[in-house]
Amino acid sequence: MSVKTRVLIADDHTIVASGVKAILDSSNDFNTLGVVSDGVEALEFIEKNKVDIVLMDINMPNMNGIECTKKLKEKWPDIKIIILTMYNRKQFIRELFEVGADGCVLKNNSGTELILAIERVQSGKTYFDQLNDFVDAPKRMKEFKLGEREIEIIELITEGETSKEIAARLYISEHTVKTHRKNIFRKVGVNDADALVNWAMNQKLI
Repeated sequence: MSVKTRVLIADDHTIVASGVKAILDSSNDFNTLGVVSDGVEALEFIEKNKVDIVLMDINMPNMNGIECTKKLKEKWPDIKIIILTMYNRKQFIRELFEVGADGCVLKNNSGTELILAIERVQSGKTYFDQLNDFVDAPKRMKEFKLGEREIEIIELITEGETSKEIAARLYISEHTVKTHRKNIFRKVGVNDADALVNWAMNQKLI
């Protein structure tokens, strides 16, 4: 009898987590140990349980997936981490490599692809097959003379992240984020985050 791969799901979206668990449970090769809703819970779970692979969402409360991956890899480098995300921007890939993620799967993937990613990562390889599906920032953003970091911050703002959360995600100070926000508002002619989101939607940039 083969030993099942022990998998932890870290995702605060119940529907997504349930879907991922259903995919894993349909195979006899995996043992889904549990579902946690943020990075802090993931680290606490791993302290007490033997885990082979973590399927990690990015945007979670308390501690996001990037920060959790970094901390996890520093303490348990043998645990494999596959990032689950809807965030398909090329600049995001740099962060994944920097924190030591072993793979990345877009949330609109098929169950077959997720299983393939897990099997490949568990065998000691990496899984970044969807890199060709990742795109550069929309050209129209560049028409407003927005820098790459500003574009990144706009995307995070549209996802509902606060300045503090963005700072933690990008490993920069909250003051730096607020400075970027002011510059972004000035360049696109808005006064607050809600107006920025509406602007981005009207421009079909998100």
